[in-house]
Amino acid sequence: MTTHTVTSYDQLPIIDLSAADGDPRSRALLHARLHSAAHDVGFFQLVGHGVTRAETDALLTAMRAFFALPEADRLALDNVGSPHFRGYTRTGDERTGGARDWRDQLDIGAERPARVPGPGEPPYWWLQGPNQWPAALPGLRTAALAWIDRLSGVAHRLLRELLTAIGAPAGFYDPVFGDHAHPHLKLVRYPGSADDGTGQGVGAHKDYGFLTLLLQDTVGGLQVQREDGRFHDVPPIEGAFVVNLGELLEVATDGYLLATNHRVVSPLGATERFSVPFFYNPRLDARIEPLPFPHAAKAPGITTDPTNPLYAEYGYNELKGKLRAHPLVAQRHHGSLLTPA
Repeated sequence: MTTHTVTSYDQLPIIDLSAADGDPRSRALLHARLHSAAHDVGFFQLVGHGVTRAETDALLTAMRAFFALPEADRLALDNVGSPHFRGYTRTGDERTGGARDWRDQLDIGAERPARVPGPGEPPYWWLQGPNQWPAALPGLRTAALAWIDRLSGVAHRLLRELLTAIGAPAGFYDPVFGDHAHPHLKLVRYPGSADDGTGQGVGAHKDYGFLTLLLQDTVGGLQVQREDGRFHDVPPIEGAFVVNLGELLEVATDGYLLATNHRVVSPLGATERFSVPFFYNPRLDARIEPLPFPHAAKAPGITTDPTNPLYAEYGYNELKGKLRAHPLVAQRHHGSLLTPA
């Protein structure tokens, strides 16, 4: 009798970060699982991260209150008015792969004064600037900025454990973060299927930073491309963050760690889906050096895409992505940076 092994994609690997505080055996097992998840999949579910239900509820309550505001109040924060790409994006105004994403969202970053690039300075400094907040919901600012600080701490710890897991110096990338890191938070609502029947909540893409920590609700819709080339659902786990690696880590390890394509399929009908992706990004002017680690000789190399060049300085990568994703902002504020058609 012949048996066939069928790979199951019912769930991503589950990583318990609290094991980092355990005995040597627990830490070794954590590192083995983390190594495998980052090298083989590029995605995993993170539990044991220490973020409490109360902290999560505070953010979700504020987020739902924002999307319950009258449309005029949300449009008062239209990101088309921000040269820093901060604020509210109407459903259908963002693009992935040239196609519209059927979701609306509020983009938030570190709260800093605007920096307008001077002569000869990199244009990516446009990405630094103030957020836009709804006057009717002062609690949203408090909850969102607290979430950025909280998840920056979780991501910092996770990155150090990940580097340790593959035999690299734990603090190798600490200098490119610090007080001038460029974290990014999205509060996202998927309102259901588009009026033309298309199901692209957000199109297939890779993230271009270091790590993404996603809080998703129970509706589902996130899909990850696995080894068979197909996109597979990611069933939500209560209290877990879905973590994926960005292109910077793939490039820094010459492809040993994976940045994996993923997408969101819109929920059916008028069902709403809420999600909160947090992007752990370095300083805009950070130059990402190759990572020294013992498995470097086994790295397969990265797959280059001539339509998606990667730059040494992180800020150029994020600016490239923002110009593509938010064409209305780009046309209004940054026409000189756009490539003629």
